[in-house]
Amino acid sequence: MPSRKTGWSSTIRNFIAGVLPDSVTPERARRSRDQSPIRIDSRPTIGQIVPHFQYCNVFAMTDTSATAGEGTVLALAQGGPHPWPTVPAAWRVRLTALAIAAVAILVTTLMTVPDSPTAALLLDRQRYSVFPYPFTIQNLIYLALAWAMGELYRRWRAARRERAFLQAGLLPEDPNSLLELHELGPIRRRVAELHDAESGFLPALIDLTILQLQASRSVDQAINVLTSSLNLMSDQVDLRYQMLRYMAWLIPTIGFLGTVIGLSLALHLIDPANMDLGKVVGGLSVSFYTTLVALIASAMMAFVQHAVQEQEELALNAAGQYCLKNLINRVYVDHESVVAR
Repeated sequence: MPSRKTGWSSTIRNFIAGVLPDSVTPERARRSRDQSPIRIDSRPTIGQIVPHFQYCNVFAMTDTSATAGEGTVLALAQGGPHPWPTVPAAWRVRLTALAIAAVAILVTTLMTVPDSPTAALLLDRQRYSVFPYPFTIQNLIYLALAWAMGELYRRWRAARRERAFLQAGLLPEDPNSLLELHELGPIRRRVAELHDAESGFLPALIDLTILQLQASRSVDQAINVLTSSLNLMSDQVDLRYQMLRYMAWLIPTIGFLGTVIGLSLALHLIDPANMDLGKVVGGLSVSFYTTLVALIASAMMAFVQHAVQEQEELALNAAGQYCLKNLINRVYVDHESVVAR
């Protein structure tokens, strides 16, 4: 087993001589390393360990000139932008969802017969309805449900985007790879453009963690930053569902309001001397139908909401684990160089 100070150096020197092209000699790589602002000891780097300098499908080692002063650095080999899933604008999705709901109400209106049980149940389109059509409780429930489903669609697209980042190989995933501080710059420049206030858990975690590593050269402080960032992002995910939770409460509340109005009207119309049985039955039908439609809509929305929120939270947890496995556990800090600086 070669020693850390001498054995690795001879092993790496022989390895480089066997795989590097003629234009990149070990002497040139050593000269570039010595001119870099962060000194590298004899431990192997990613490019020296991974055969033929290929890994993760998007990374490769490129050599820079000795005058550049950066030595052998990690660079991106991928050409062209990656087709990341996008998150549509909120106003566009909401307007589209409301328009789809309006078209669905119109189609249902044309396909149902007025005063039929189906029209009374789905649309409250009947002779003795309390509300003038189309301004009924059922149609209001459908519009509220469409608004909520549009927002859930945005959150689902955001979860898809997060899963795409996890599959993109933003960090080296080879089990034998190591990362040195001077190799983190290209990775950070790569991920800096991939996150914003709406999405990008993994790129944001990589960006913040690398920034802390470059500033403090301390793995412990980088772990603290990673943990704090995960907690803040978890709170951010939860806040994004506040309005959806309100809509899940609002939809059955609208149905209960229809129930109260229908029962009140029915009780008001009960007159033993002169009672209009049709109006009484119409008021009772409003009270029961609106509650039924509201409860079904609320149950559908709650199911979709929990499914989408689970996907987004799982993506956040996977992003944290990915950073711990492929960044924190791989980074090597030369403490002797840090003390010397």
